Amino acid sequence: MQQSNTYIIVYSAVLTIILGLLLSGSAQVLGPWQQEAIALDKKKQILGAVINAEEIAAMTPEQVNEFYAARISSTVVDITGKEITEGGVSAEKVEIAKDYKKPADQRLYPVFIYHAEGNPEDVESYIFPLYGAGLWDAIWGYLSLETDMNTIGGITLAHAAETPGLGARITESEVQARYVGKKIFDESGALMAVQMQKGEGKDYSSDPHKVDGMSGATITGNGVNNMLKAYMGHYEAYIKAKSSQKAVAGL
Repeated sequence: MQQSNTYIIVYSAVLTIILGLLLSGSAQVLGPWQQEAIALDKKKQILGAVINAEEIAAMTPEQVNEFYAARISSTVVDITGKEITEGGVSAEKVEIAKDYKKPADQRLYPVFIYHAEGNPEDVESYIFPLYGAGLWDAIWGYLSLETDMNTIGGITLAHAAETPGLGARITESEVQARYVGKKIFDESGALMAVQMQKGEGKDYSSDPHKVDGMSGATITGNGVNNMLKAYMGHYEAYIKAKSSQKAVAGL
């Protein structure tokens, strides 16, 4: 039976409202779970810069949260290295992707501090977020520096849409391991960061500022290089201030 235009319009409107309410209700119910999952993944990425990825993978969500709470503290600094304590700013809540759109001198810069087991006064390394652009979309990660504030202790890298088997290899442990032990400053104290080279299969073990590249992924590699150099520059004042404090303390 043919329905009138009024019936069709009313039916469509009612159906749209019902579906909208269902979607809204689902979002409210699932929202907290989604936020918990995002927070957990962020903690895993941060920890991945200081402990073995297989060790993290073997942890339950509860164990990850407990380990993070016991071993990680955090602070937020500005581009001059000054710690920001007012306004209830939390490193865990700073959204690097959103801040990335701001001028560098207007961003907030989280720092995550990894402590020795059972001794919150003993710092083992400092972890710094990274964010940039790959070939197709965003890339990001976390880089840890040892207490000399120069030697890379580890790095985790992630991406939104790099090419599988090519640029997407930045997530592989073998690629990330190439950065361990490299230096971000040269002997004069100038910021060099670490540059992934074009091509793959060369030995850069004697060069503290170069790592082997990824075949067929030059643009992604350049994105990683630009990201690392930029964010180490943003954190340079904080890093050098910490390095000076340790020198004065005779550490």
